[in-house]
Amino acid sequence: MYAYLFLAMWLALLVYWWRMAGDDGESELRESGPSRLVRLLAILGALALLFLPSVPLPWLDRRFLPPGMACVWIGLAVTAGGLFFAAWARHQLGSNWSQAVTIKQGHELVTSGPYAIVRHPIYTGLLFGFIGMAVARGELRGMLAVGLVFAVLCAKLRLEEKWIREHFGESYDAYSRRVKVLLPYII
Repeated sequence: MYAYLFLAMWLALLVYWWRMAGDDGESELRESGPSRLVRLLAILGALALLFLPSVPLPWLDRRFLPPGMACVWIGLAVTAGGLFFAAWARHQLGSNWSQAVTIKQGHELVTSGPYAIVRHPIYTGLLFGFIGMAVARGELRGMLAVGLVFAVLCAKLRLEEKWIREHFGESYDAYSRRVKVLLPYII
């Protein structure tokens, strides 16, 4: 039953993303297609680990949290909060957003809203969306899924940080000294 709630939240985020998508506009720099494909496949693999009733490697079904509805409700709350945070960040970016890592012509440095809390709030929100699902599932495969998503988001984040720093220079350096990458005051 609760799996449908997670599915509904992720589908609502996808519908929002799709409705907000517009013309990517002219780009000065754009991430390669193979890089985007690897990230998509990794995220789909993580989702499969979390949504499938079982996986071919039985040891991944071992629990790291006790069974029960408390973990499910905590997981639902963490996922909902994370996905809301990602959607808020997407809204704040407006026309600066694109699917691939991109520097657009006329690109603006957004530092307000969730970007005043962390530099990459979409990644933070998505990561918490997966963490919530892993808590609700309570099995080792949830931890593997979170690790997989964390790895691909960190790779994307490194590329974004490099390009944004090159594009905005000292203003981005000053911003990055004030605001952490993924977790306020921590990372």
